[in-house]
Amino acid sequence: MSDSVPSLYGGPAGTRVRTRHLQLAKERGEKWAMLTSYDQYTAQIFDEAGIPVLLVGDSAANNVFGYESTLPVTVEEMLPLVRAVVGATKRALIVGDLPFGTYEEGPVQALRTAVRFMKEARCHAVKLEGHRPEQIAAITGAGIPVMAHLGFTPQSEHQLGGYRVQGRGEDAAATVLQQAREAVEAGAFSVVLEMVPGDVAKQVTAELPVPTIGIGAGPDTDAQVLVWQDMAGLRPASAGPTPRFVKKYADLHTVLSEAATAYAAEVREGTFPTATHTF
Repeated sequence: MSDSVPSLYGGPAGTRVRTRHLQLAKERGEKWAMLTSYDQYTAQIFDEAGIPVLLVGDSAANNVFGYESTLPVTVEEMLPLVRAVVGATKRALIVGDLPFGTYEEGPVQALRTAVRFMKEARCHAVKLEGHRPEQIAAITGAGIPVMAHLGFTPQSEHQLGGYRVQGRGEDAAATVLQQAREAVEAGAFSVVLEMVPGDVAKQVTAELPVPTIGIGAGPDTDAQVLVWQDMAGLRPASAGPTPRFVKKYADLHTVLSEAATAYAAEVREGTFPTATHTF
């Protein structure tokens, strides 16, 4: 892909999307989508569908490992997932999410973790949560692109008092804007805004020179991100209410449930396997 390519969704096959292409998209006013991915098959599907950025999120804690929150997931658990997604894609820019406890101590710890993600998992950028300008500066200073994450930050859910909208009120909105500015000044190539009022996200997007990525932040950010299991309707009802900002584009839970039920029935009845499936 070159700077002359008119769209993030129309570049040559096999040519990676780069952070500069996201910047060019913002300058053109072109919106784009980001999805999470944690395995080779979804990564390949999303890549072929033209999703330009895939996030191997610490949301793997909830959606792969079955933890109650994102807090327990480790670097050792994340790295194989990132490698799988990178290896299965040809075009998408792959962002690895730094787990809780792997960057908060300061710039040195943050850089060491980011280097592991780049060397061992071969991703193209990393993401970290919260107001961390010193960590961002250290990582970008080493040549590693950083995606910032502000507003509601799941790794800080206990400090924030649960899943609550952030940035409501004049002072809180000003804080989000200032933190976003400082993230960009430190070198972030984009900023995720999670559960931020739409008018605040609109203002941040208008004032920042880099792309903003919304999740529960309204329609005026430069891009949107969803957890793929939410987007595709894989979450069971027992997992609790679907977040307000999620739109389900399929019902994979029902599809897989019906397929598994049919398979089990055919095995019980002796109608599978048949001669067709036998050597």
